[in-house]
Amino acid sequence: MNSRISTSLMYDLSLATMLARQKKLSQLQQQVATGQKNITAKDDPVGVGAAVGLDRSLAELERFGLNANTVNHRLGLQENVLALIGDDMIRINELAVQANTDTLSDDDRKSIAAELRAIRDNLISLANSDDGAGRYLFGGAADDVAPFTRVAGGVAYNGDQTQRQVEIAPGTFVQDTLPGSEVFMRIRTGDGVLDARMAASNTGTGVLESFSRSTAGGWNGESYTIRFTGGDGYEVSDANGNAVAAGTWTAKTDIEFGGLRVSISGQPADGDELQIGPSGTHDVFATVQQLVDALEAPVVTGADRAARRNALQSSMRDIARAAEAMIDARASGGAQMALIEDSAALREANAVTFKTTLSGMRDLDYADAITRFQLESTALQTAQTVFTRMQGLSLFNLLR
Repeated sequence: MNSRISTSLMYDLSLATMLARQKKLSQLQQQVATGQKNITAKDDPVGVGAAVGLDRSLAELERFGLNANTVNHRLGLQENVLALIGDDMIRINELAVQANTDTLSDDDRKSIAAELRAIRDNLISLANSDDGAGRYLFGGAADDVAPFTRVAGGVAYNGDQTQRQVEIAPGTFVQDTLPGSEVFMRIRTGDGVLDARMAASNTGTGVLESFSRSTAGGWNGESYTIRFTGGDGYEVSDANGNAVAAGTWTAKTDIEFGGLRVSISGQPADGDELQIGPSGTHDVFATVQQLVDALEAPVVTGADRAARRNALQSSMRDIARAAEAMIDARASGGAQMALIEDSAALREANAVTFKTTLSGMRDLDYADAITRFQLESTALQTAQTVFTRMQGLSLFNLLR
């Protein structure tokens, strides 16, 4: 059986061949011009989809980097503020030590009180620091309003207790600035675990010199009241008023009971009291104000002097705890900043990996593409030459 190839079929085949070569050349020309393997998604649907996924991962890394920059900026500002507050704590302690003597005049104490009041005002201003973008550093999640305001009797905290967590790398979170309630308001009193104070209503000259837990242990965390009686006697009762100990005391000699010990100087009056028990909390602003009040209170009698000394020593203990709290806050912020620095290296390494993979999926191999372009050009020229020669093939030419 003979197969018949018509002239029109030959023309069609030649035209299809040339068009296919031209299409391939056009595609190669676009690849060389753009430097991309795939011009449209249909060129490699699976590869293009995978590349889009990597693009999203790269965009996510950029977002993490922006998050890291923002929180690092805020933590850096927190560090600066806490450093200044730490300097203020040192100065407050120096003034308290200076004031804790009977040799100063009333005018000297008033001068110290005036400086302490100025430091207190500065502490409030520092506690209301913002990040330059209208967000307050120590407001927690409610950072759109000033966290601290002066109110009758002290300073009020307007923020909340939330400490934001910010993702700065895949699965890596850092904490934003500390809420002001933790930095300024909830400062442990006494030694941080145990606290003791002479009652404000005392009329004697008793001064609390020291207190501590017994080296033998035994304190169960309860609160006690020591009530002094005539003849250097004392009685100890628990929070429910039950008597737990009694005896006589000597100035600056420890009174021991329930795993605790206290030392008293001076001469407590009959009915004077001392409370001792677990540490409470106090805000730093109230502690400074307590110092100011103690220095400005009129001193006429020996009982007044003892009350002032007790107030000053109690405030000095609380200031020491506040200074420790500032150091702890700085350490916490420093740890977060170190984590941010470490995460930057992780983000950079991941970005390099993603870009390398994307390059392999998208970037054109110019040597291969140009070689294929030359081959296709040669093939097209050959097809055109063959078509030209085919046009000259005609039976009528032989019949002439």
